[in-house]
Amino acid sequence: MGNPGLDIVRKYMRNIGSTEQPSKAAAHASGLGGDAAANDLHGLFDPQEDGHVREYWDRKFAAEGKIWGETPSRSALCALEMFRREGLCEVLIPGSGYGRNSRLFAEAGFQVTGVEISEFAYQMARQDDPYSCFLLGSVLELPDGAAQFEGIYCFNVLHLFDRAGRQRLVQRWHALLRHNGVLFVTVFSEHEPTFGVGKRVEENTFESKIGRPVHYYSEEDLREELSAFELIHTDLIEEPEEHGEGTHVHTLRYGVARKT
Repeated sequence: MGNPGLDIVRKYMRNIGSTEQPSKAAAHASGLGGDAAANDLHGLFDPQEDGHVREYWDRKFAAEGKIWGETPSRSALCALEMFRREGLCEVLIPGSGYGRNSRLFAEAGFQVTGVEISEFAYQMARQDDPYSCFLLGSVLELPDGAAQFEGIYCFNVLHLFDRAGRQRLVQRWHALLRHNGVLFVTVFSEHEPTFGVGKRVEENTFESKIGRPVHYYSEEDLREELSAFELIHTDLIEEPEEHGEGTHVHTLRYGVARKT
């Protein structure tokens, strides 16, 4: 099944003066196949509006490389099984990083589009995951009608925005999902040890690391955030990580929701 928004993507690229041809990557995203040189829609979005965010993550990835290792997250494995049961095919991964989770879905036969604001991580993803289509920029800048996906998997991105940004992001997810499409999202919970640490930015939002405020979600908070969807399930999941601070476990909250 083709992706109905590809003509809009092409038009948008022409409007910003891109000289790259999206045909191969677009074909991959629409189920027509692709190759390692075709997983690129570089230049589709201008990330300068999110300059400080891009700079933060570029510095982070430049200094630490594959921050979370090669292994996909536990929640990605859960999402993969759910998306299989739902019979989904086209999946969007906002904040796709260097491709450790996108590759999991792509190698399982999904048609994957990843969106990443850090050019450093984006370039790594293109090398390590030749099966997915990657866009450089912010999912908030996807033009209306750019694509509609059957599933969205978003790992630990939503909690990095302020309240207004979180609302905008959830609205974009709703617009980008097809009818009956499924969203699987993970966020930091109030059980994280850094909850309440650092400068308070907003309610339940703290800057425990300079330049990276985080919102910590209670169950009620996440239910409210996803109120535009039919919430299927929400719970806690333990996510082990090792990235320069020794092995530790994050207590994440996840939500599975459907666009109705």
